[in-house]
Amino acid sequence: MMPPREWLKPPRSLLTLLFLVTFVSISALGWLGWKLLDQERMVEAQRARERLEESADRIAAIARGTLAETGERLGAWLISPPADGKPEEGVLLTVNAGALTASPSHRLLYRPAQRLQVDDDSATFADAEVIEFQQKLPERAIDVYRRLASSQNQETRAGALMRLARVFRKLARTEDARAAYTQLAQLKGVRLAGVPADLIANHAIAELTRSPTAAIALKQGLRNARWPLTRAQFAWYWSEASRLTGDIQPASAEPSALAQAVEQGWTQVARDEAPRGQTTVWVASQPWFLIWRGAPDHRAILVINPESLLKPVFGSDVVLAAVDGEGRVVAGRRNRTAQRVVRTQAETQLPWTLEMTSAQSLDAAGLVVRQRFLLLAMAIMVMFLIAGAYFIARAIRGDLAVARMQSDFVSAVSHEFRSPLTSIRQLSEILALGRVPNDDRRRVYYETLVRETTRLQRLVEALLNFGRMEAGVRRYRFEPLDAAALVSRVAAEFEPQIAPFGRRIKVGGCAGECTIDADPEAISVALRNLVDNALKYAPECPTVEVQWGVKDSQVAISVRDRGPGIPDAEKRAIFRKFVRGSAAEKANVKGSGVGLAMVRHIVAAHGGDVTVASEPGAGSIFTILLPLGVETK
Repeated sequence: MMPPREWLKPPRSLLTLLFLVTFVSISALGWLGWKLLDQERMVEAQRARERLEESADRIAAIARGTLAETGERLGAWLISPPADGKPEEGVLLTVNAGALTASPSHRLLYRPAQRLQVDDDSATFADAEVIEFQQKLPERAIDVYRRLASSQNQETRAGALMRLARVFRKLARTEDARAAYTQLAQLKGVRLAGVPADLIANHAIAELTRSPTAAIALKQGLRNARWPLTRAQFAWYWSEASRLTGDIQPASAEPSALAQAVEQGWTQVARDEAPRGQTTVWVASQPWFLIWRGAPDHRAILVINPESLLKPVFGSDVVLAAVDGEGRVVAGRRNRTAQRVVRTQAETQLPWTLEMTSAQSLDAAGLVVRQRFLLLAMAIMVMFLIAGAYFIARAIRGDLAVARMQSDFVSAVSHEFRSPLTSIRQLSEILALGRVPNDDRRRVYYETLVRETTRLQRLVEALLNFGRMEAGVRRYRFEPLDAAALVSRVAAEFEPQIAPFGRRIKVGGCAGECTIDADPEAISVALRNLVDNALKYAPECPTVEVQWGVKDSQVAISVRDRGPGIPDAEKRAIFRKFVRGSAAEKANVKGSGVGLAMVRHIVAAHGGDVTVASEPGAGSIFTILLPLGVETK
């Protein structure tokens, strides 16, 4: 079994453990959020159910009140019939001593045939018709019909005018026939063989004259229920009017359905002896509601669309459907996707069963707001968890990287110390034991000791200076310096070391004076580091170029080598402490990894900047940019 300490062994095990902990935390948070949302939906569903139950009771009460109020109005209209134009919806039929009246009259295209009166006395015209048809004496028949047309009795006059116009048409006396029909059309409320006399006259005039205006007026009168007709009469005259106008469209669907509903329901109501009642009839899949008050010979009947009757109960918060005993929707609409509340006929004392569903889904405004707030809070918590895990992982990796770089730094510094110390020890032992063969060799040993001691001193001073810079205790003494003199002095320091190998430092710059305000020792260390790097990373190149000049009101000191170059991904990282580029690893170049970091610290302390321009395989150019000195300005 693996010891617990091995689970925390960096870096992969620790990061994996962190990932697992974060994943479990997010999963638990997601599960908890889902349960909270589900519980919130259940609570909201229960609240919606309670609101729907309350709305159902309220709607049933309103529907009962509406029906009772309609019955009371019918009772009042039975005593005092309303003016034509009432009621606002449907049609009111009043029966008084066998006479049927419709209100508003223009809504009923035709009426039940049982209640229409046929007022025509054909015996009055018997003698005249014998003269007309048997004796075939049209002129004498015209005289008789004209005498009868002056009668005070409206029915006699109407019958005489109709027969007079008939004789004129037989004699092809069109104008006289038209005049007779015109007089007949002026007689209102008179029926001939059960048909209104003025309807007969208007039809005859339209047919006689072939006038489009007269035909259109006839059809408009039929559409507006101008004449009380039976269904068969209306159908025949409508077909005639359509033939004369050339428009064969049927009558309007709504008025036609209303007339059929009246006719169909009349057969039920007429046989019902109860003083009050109600029923629903269907005409072409359209329901109509009939409610009546009074005895069969003195009764008020309201025929209305149930949708119009139940208009007060329809609202925006509830979807309502009134259903008859056979399950057909009488009014409203069904919504089978939502929870439903049912109020039966026995519960509501209504002629229909009421089915009610909520017009709004469970995601009502309040629920949506609460869910959004909960989701937002969960999202923020998840983001914090992910961000926290990311930054912790990044910190762990960063610390591990720093630890690795510090280890590499210690290893590199140890190697840097070991080389001069080994040389110093060996040479010191040789000198101390007197094993030097001659004075020339002794002088060489002494020079080597001085060189290695100086190298070791510079390494120690570099580390101490970098430590003071990191701690912020390094003090700088600024004084005016000539950039050309600074470059020449640093280059001269390297000449004894590189001359034996055939290498040199090529310096050059602008002819004018370039003065900077700087600490001589610190800025020399910075430039020395750049030159030393150029020599180390380009061992095959015999020349390193150091240039100075003025660029954008700054003194620019550039060090150029012909080494392997620096990839773009490493150009910023190499200025961090303990970081060494991939070129150093490939070329096995020794170093501590603090040189460029020290250069950046020194240049920044002088108010300047250090840049690098490099392409892999094309060498590098490091440039120190420092403000111009006061004298130069």
